[in-house]
Amino acid sequence: MTLTWGQIARLGLVQMALGAIVVLTTSTLNRLMVVEFALPAILPGALVGLHYGIQMSRPKWGFTSDTGGNRTRWIIGGMVVLALGGLLAALGVTLFETQYVAALLLSVLAYAMIGIGVGASGTSLLALLATATAPTRRAAAATITWLMMIFGIAMTAGVAGSFLDPYSPLRLMAVVLTVVSVALALTVLAVWGIECTVVKQREPDATPFVEGLREIWAERNARNFTLFVFLSMNAYFMQELILEPFAGLVFEFTPGQSTKLSGVQNGGVFAGMLTVGIVATGLKFGALRHWVVAGCIGSAVALVAIAMAGVGSLAVPLFVLVVGLGFFNGMFAVAAIGSMMALASEGRGKREGTRMGLWGAAQAIAAGFGGLLGAAAVDVMRLSVADGPAFGVVFLGEAGLFLAAAFMALHVMKNERVRGDAPLIVGE
Repeated sequence: MTLTWGQIARLGLVQMALGAIVVLTTSTLNRLMVVEFALPAILPGALVGLHYGIQMSRPKWGFTSDTGGNRTRWIIGGMVVLALGGLLAALGVTLFETQYVAALLLSVLAYAMIGIGVGASGTSLLALLATATAPTRRAAAATITWLMMIFGIAMTAGVAGSFLDPYSPLRLMAVVLTVVSVALALTVLAVWGIECTVVKQREPDATPFVEGLREIWAERNARNFTLFVFLSMNAYFMQELILEPFAGLVFEFTPGQSTKLSGVQNGGVFAGMLTVGIVATGLKFGALRHWVVAGCIGSAVALVAIAMAGVGSLAVPLFVLVVGLGFFNGMFAVAAIGSMMALASEGRGKREGTRMGLWGAAQAIAAGFGGLLGAAAVDVMRLSVADGPAFGVVFLGEAGLFLAAAFMALHVMKNERVRGDAPLIVGE
C-alpha cells in the first residue's frame, strides 16, 4: 500500500511543526540577542551555524531509521529533542543579561539539540515519504509537505510575534512553551498509525553505520546526486544574506521595504512550488528532471536580470525581479525534493533513510557555506568596485552555479521515475 492524500497531508503537519519550532530559534531568538541584549551578531550566527553543522549527522539518523525497523519512533523522538532544544534556547536568551557564561553554555547545548532533533525527525519523515509515496504522487507530496512547512513558519512568526509584545522573559517562555507543546502534540497525532499501514514491518538490521554509508556512497546515482544537491543548494542560498543589503545599498530601500522584498520572494517560492505540484502531478505535464532544470535556468536568468538592474542596465522594478527569482527557486526546490523521493528508493534495498540523510547533510552544509560565500564575496568585491557592480558580480556567479546545476541535473537524473520517458537501468 502507498500513502493516501490524507496521510500525505498528515505527514505534512510534521513538517509544519518542524518549521514552527525552528523559525523561533533561528529568527526570533536571534533578533532578541542582537537588539534587546545588544550581543554581537556573530553570536546568534554561530549558534545557527552550529545547528546546521550538527545536521551533518543526518546520514546517521537516516541509517538508524532504516536499520531499526521503525521510523515513527525516530520522527517523534526527534521532535521531542527539538522541542526541548527550543525551550532551552529560549531560556538561554533570558539568562544573557545576568548570567552570560551560563547562558552561552546553555545556548550551545540547546542549538546542538535543535540540530539533532531536526536531523532525526526530518530525515526519518522524508525517508517514510520516499518509501511509501506512489511515484505519480511524489511531486505533489513534496509540494504539500513543503508548503505546509512554509505555512508553519509564516504563521508562527506572525502569531508568536504579536504575543511577544511587549517583551518580557516570562512572556517569551510562555510563547515558546506553547509553540513547542502544540508542535509536539501535532506530530504525535499526525504520524501515529501511518507507518504500520503502508510499510511492512522490517527486522532490525545489524549492519554497522560506516559500512552502510560506504555501501550507499559506492552507488553512482547516490554519489552524483549528493554532489548535485551540494552544488545547487550553494547557488540557492548564496543570495540569502545579501539580497536585502543589496536593496538597501543600491536601491536605497528602507528596512521596511527590504523586509517586504523578502516577503514577496517567499510568495514567489510558494507560487513556484504550487505550480510544480499542480502541473506535474495534477496535469501530468513534464518529468521532475525537466522541472528541476527549468527552475535552475529560470533562477539563473532572474539573477542576471537583478545584476543588470543593479548597474542601471535594466529598468524593471526590483520587486518584480525578486518575485521571479522566488518563483523559479520554488520550482527548482520542490522538484528537487520530489526527485530525492524517487531516487531514494533506487539501489540497495532498505536504505532510503541513509540516502535522504546523505542528501540532507549536503543541503545543510551548502546552506551554511553558500550564505557565507555570498556575503564574503560581496565584502571582497566592494573593496575595489562600487556597490552595484560588486553585488552584480556575485549574482552572476550565483547564476553560473545554477546553470552548472541544471547541466548536472540532466546527467544525474537519468532514472525513469524522474525522467518521465523510457525505462533505463541505472546504478552500480
